[in-house]
Amino acid sequence: MRKTSLAGLAAAAAIVPAMLFFATPSANSQGPSLRANPSFQVIGASASGNASTAWFHDPSTGRAIACQTVVTAASGLTGMQCVAAKLPQETP
Repeated sequence: MRKTSLAGLAAAAAIVPAMLFFATPSANSQGPSLRANPSFQVIGASASGNASTAWFHDPSTGRAIACQTVVTAASGLTGMQCVAAKLPQETP
């Protein structure tokens, strides 16, 4: 198997936990009456070379989140970075 195929596979494998995290329908805390209900929808995912990216959207807040694998030449896959932004709202 080629080195780029292994790197792409490892990068894609790193994105899956993020997709599962954001797609989780509900989470309850053990504290009093704190309830989190993320409604993130997976928009898509892509891979190119040794990098993978996944996009998520929360329609209730208008936020979009993009997560990308971090790959270094010396260490290979070293982590994941995510950024979030509020999308502009349509006006009627």
